[in-house]
Amino acid sequence: MVSVVYFDTSALLKRYVTEVGSAWVQNLLTSSTDLEVFTSSLTTIEAICAFARRLREGVLTQATYATVERAFDYDVRYKYGLIEVTSVTLATTRDLAKRYPLRAYDAVQLASAWLANQCLVRAGKAPLTFICADEQLLSIAETAGLLSDNPHRYG
Repeated sequence: MVSVVYFDTSALLKRYVTEVGSAWVQNLLTSSTDLEVFTSSLTTIEAICAFARRLREGVLTQATYATVERAFDYDVRYKYGLIEVTSVTLATTRDLAKRYPLRAYDAVQLASAWLANQCLVRAGKAPLTFICADEQLLSIAETAGLLSDNPHRYG
């Protein structure tokens, strides 16, 4: 059982919008009171953009959008540890982007998770698990030394 997870936006969205892997994400996030959940502060922007796109496309109704946004804002405030994008994060992002074929926000997500993992390991704690719904990003994360999982693997 994992005790610390880092969700990128592609996986965290599954907590709020039903799609492949949503049941697994819901179960993971509700099955343990000891689970520590981290994500990048950029996830707050990426998620709202994704919710708004689904509203424009008619996937979400206005009422559902409002409910999802409230739930997300609550969880960001009270349940998730946000990793701020700092100059160290940006420098690590640049280094990762030079080594791996990454899109910009994916590189920031990976750098944030990598740095958080380094802090945990240096403190003698268990490493985090990087949770993402993008197989290419997961492969890169594993190459960079992170444990990983994909909600799509669980239907």
